[in-house]
Amino acid sequence: MIDRSTPALGDLFQDIILEHYKRPRNQGVPEKSTVHVHMNNPTCGDEVHLYLLVADGVVRDVGFEGEGCSISQASISMMTQLLKDQPVEQGLELAERFKEMMRGDADAARDKGLRDARALAGVSRFPTRVKCALLGWDAFEKAVEEAGQGSDAER
Repeated sequence: MIDRSTPALGDLFQDIILEHYKRPRNQGVPEKSTVHVHMNNPTCGDEVHLYLLVADGVVRDVGFEGEGCSISQASISMMTQLLKDQPVEQGLELAERFKEMMRGDADAARDKGLRDARALAGVSRFPTRVKCALLGWDAFEKAVEEAGQGSDAER
């Protein structure tokens, strides 16, 4: 017998994704940033402008502007929450773990370090949507590369 009093895990995950899409965290341009990157997915039109303030090897602040589908924008919102006040190296480890989850790795999907981003695990079953979920993470890796992994020079 199915217990109808408890929402399905898929419903909970969908609610988390919609919450981040409707009320994105860290949306906007931070007061200061050391690096800004723009990336887009020409296949579907998703885009992001990602701003990082990196100092002493730590992501001190992060913000974004962008538009696109609920998957891309929710993923970016979730990512910014994970990155804020984290060492760059830890952010890169989270990015790799997220990518593993997008490749269908069940262990990565259970990694509590990904917090809300785990709600996107089901996207791995839809190859055309994986690029949407990865857009912000790819922008983060590009931003870290451009920042020289911890440059203190402000723009």
